[in-house]
Amino acid sequence: MTSHREELLPTTRRALLHRLARAQSEGRTPSFTAAVRRGGEMAWSGVRTCVEGEVPDADTQYRIGSLTKTFTAVLVLRLRDEGLIDLDAPVETYLPGTGAGGATVFQLLSHGGGLAAETPAPWWERTPGTLRPTLAEVLGEEPVVHPAGHRYHYSNVGYTLLGSLVEAVRGMRWEDALRREVLEPLGLDRTTTRPEPPHAGGWAVHPWADVMLPEPSEDLGLMEPAGQLWSTTNDLLAFAGFLVEGDSRVLQKSTVQEMRVPSVPAEVGDWSATYGLGLQIVHRNDRTYFGHTGSLPGFLACLWISAEDDVAAVALANATSGPPIAEITADLVRIVAEAEPRMPEPWRPAPEVDEALLALTGLWHWGTQAFLLRLTADGGLELRPVRAGGRGAAFRARPDGSWQGLDGYYAGETLRVVRRADGTVDHLDLASFAFTRTPYDPGSAVPGGVPEGGWQGLGR
Repeated sequence: MTSHREELLPTTRRALLHRLARAQSEGRTPSFTAAVRRGGEMAWSGVRTCVEGEVPDADTQYRIGSLTKTFTAVLVLRLRDEGLIDLDAPVETYLPGTGAGGATVFQLLSHGGGLAAETPAPWWERTPGTLRPTLAEVLGEEPVVHPAGHRYHYSNVGYTLLGSLVEAVRGMRWEDALRREVLEPLGLDRTTTRPEPPHAGGWAVHPWADVMLPEPSEDLGLMEPAGQLWSTTNDLLAFAGFLVEGDSRVLQKSTVQEMRVPSVPAEVGDWSATYGLGLQIVHRNDRTYFGHTGSLPGFLACLWISAEDDVAAVALANATSGPPIAEITADLVRIVAEAEPRMPEPWRPAPEVDEALLALTGLWHWGTQAFLLRLTADGGLELRPVRAGGRGAAFRARPDGSWQGLDGYYAGETLRVVRRADGTVDHLDLASFAFTRTPYDPGSAVPGGVPEGGWQGLGR
């Protein structure tokens, strides 16, 4: 997210406050706080509460539940980037004897490892973590419920294993590694494993009566990496900025971008949602969001980011259930994105011209399909079909002179410029497909060749 100070319009702020007020009233929550980030900084925050004189603000802690998993994933990816672990290695490589089957680190990050969703009874979120002091007691007798890699199955215990992996490789407690490697470098000093004042209390609101009771706030023990953290709207919006741009002290931008690449198939019947590496990815109303939801008894949380719109929103409530917090948070992003669309950056010409690349731009053909090749502002290439329906991709340069596909069908595939003996361009080779200047160019090395008679009319 680029940094620029631009106040939201009064009508936009009013719409955000109205959505927040509806969420608190209709969801029947003791308090509901939310904030929006745009242009690299907080653009709006608001709160609604039923308790006079006790008004939470952007620095008030709420428990964020499974949003903790994104922080744990960041720690795991730091280990990978340092060369200390292999995401494709079975987790047993680093935690021998856990009984996690053949699940790899990558599969645990994306909930594709086939592990059970929960620990054995009693319910781990409402009982002390001391009841399950070992991984064997967290996993239970039958921890594997699906073959590894076969389907998406959300697993809280999988993230316990990832937290234990961090501890085994780092030689320190998960919470110490988190504080030293993520929270302190990013300045998230109000994100903690235990509540620190000011913080909200957690409540259960009766479903059929306007009464409530306090929820217990348990330390989760080995389950901490799955849901222990407390945080604020201030800190979570700063974390959102990191998840877009990265930070060299924690993870490079290329790694945080990798986190939001879908890594497992969607559940049957729910094609609007999938999961990356520690991040949920959802598609609502023609807009893609990434981030995470969270809940623990007494609390609900959600962080959604639309990188394309340069808008992030966080919502926190202190009720066990009630408001559809994922939908509400998406609405906050949508309100800003639709009322005040992102202003495009001014067009600027490239600082220099590569004549050899410039000569490659323009019209190319794969068989009878026409494509346009153009240079992009970042020094890359784009090959896109002239008409709808064809395959296209962006490409970045490799040191050997070839180009690597970045998206779509050609992601990871190689584009090469094939030259004749005299140095002139014969064709472009993309994953074995020959792109020529004219359809089935008889002067180029087209697979299958071109008949001597060339193109024919009906009468020939």
